[in-house]
Amino acid sequence: MHRYLVMPQSWRSSGRRMAHCVTLVQLSISCDHLIDKDIGSKSDPLCVLLQDVGGGSWAELGRTERVQNCSSPEFSKTLQLEYHFETVQKLRFGIYDIDNKTPELRDDDFLGGAECSLGQIVSSQVLTLPLMLKPGKPAGRGTITVSAQELKDNRVVTMEVEARNLDKKDFLGKSDPFLEFFRQGDGKWHLVYRSEVIKNNLNPTWKRFSVPVQHFCGGDPRTPIQVRCSDYDSDGSHDLIGTFHTSLAQLQAVPAEFECIHPEKQQKKKSYKNSGTICVKICRVETEYSFLDYVMGGCQINFTVGVDFTGSNGDPSSPDSLHYLSPTGVNEYLMALWSVGSVVQDYDSHPGHCGCLPPSPAPSSPLWPHQLCTHHQPCGQVCSPGCTSGDCLGPSGGIGTDRACRSAHTTGLILQGPGLGPAQATSTLSQGSCTGPPGLGSLGGCGKSSILCPRGPSGPQPNPSHSPQC
Repeated sequence: MHRYLVMPQSWRSSGRRMAHCVTLVQLSISCDHLIDKDIGSKSDPLCVLLQDVGGGSWAELGRTERVQNCSSPEFSKTLQLEYHFETVQKLRFGIYDIDNKTPELRDDDFLGGAECSLGQIVSSQVLTLPLMLKPGKPAGRGTITVSAQELKDNRVVTMEVEARNLDKKDFLGKSDPFLEFFRQGDGKWHLVYRSEVIKNNLNPTWKRFSVPVQHFCGGDPRTPIQVRCSDYDSDGSHDLIGTFHTSLAQLQAVPAEFECIHPEKQQKKKSYKNSGTICVKICRVETEYSFLDYVMGGCQINFTVGVDFTGSNGDPSSPDSLHYLSPTGVNEYLMALWSVGSVVQDYDSHPGHCGCLPPSPAPSSPLWPHQLCTHHQPCGQVCSPGCTSGDCLGPSGGIGTDRACRSAHTTGLILQGPGLGPAQATSTLSQGSCTGPPGLGSLGGCGKSSILCPRGPSGPQPNPSHSPQC
């Protein structure tokens, strides 16, 4: 199975950043009506978080503190883990009554557990599940409530810088200047940004750039920043033109000018003034919205499938065909549908539908891209790659929806062979009418030329209330 993530050319040319689908979240946990295992007192509960690592194994990610004598605890310690949108992250919460000091849980009483995916938690924001002692056996009236919060400083600093009258460093030409920004931390200077080199220019204007505020200054606008201007040499022996010290707070006072000072020249020449002037034309701090801003703001994700039925896919009766009519009922197309649908289903409040395309018309038809949105069969099952009127194979677990072109974002998946190239398919599909959050494309595919279908930048807005510039 080959995977490609395609961003529309209009986004690339305009410099828009894709929404990040990986971030750090913290889980806050509370329980109600835990069963009592202690004689004469209530239980002393602790929650342990485990993640499915495959092969029937679970890895512990963390534990809360122990709350003494409480049947409805609210744990103050949060549990942190990375959130990956493209992965089904199965989690297990276990509640134990801790009556000893050993880290092992085998000698502690089990008060109940619950399983879910991280996608269910972040899309619900607050998720309450019944606690179970074992499958089919509830732990009394016990419940666990989990809420998620994204951990990040989602601000970026955007700057545009130019220089005037820099020193000439090259013997046969002018300097080839570039800038480096360093943040002070732990007694050291840490590089946070390096600009491009502008050849043979003593009055350069560098390209506008953006750096996360957390990376640029550790989130503190008063953190010392060192800026170095150097003359580029291909052998790596760059010559220092000059340097100065500042902070994000000072850089924001635009237009701001700083003298570029070469320490050795300053010491040797009494008449020395500077080696040029660095001018900050733009310095602004902006909020960069993440993928979770959209999900937690109520964005629903629907799943639409387009299937390529051209002869390039081969004879369906041949095991080499991507839509081989296997005796087991499974082929590469169906595996791709299940793989992507298992991820998307956590983000659709009305799962259980799928979209089937008729075997015609070909992509050359003017109606073809729109059929990805309009030809839906509410069958509640996975459609066979060869289905024409809602013929289906097995339960989907919520692969898609018949609401693809409404307010929800549509994730598009093209299942194709080598007959249609990624560039042609992307160009054609981008004419469709489904929209969604910026940077969120489809997630999987199969075949030698399979692609991921991108979507436009409009649609449900993120939380907080004001929307980003999409």
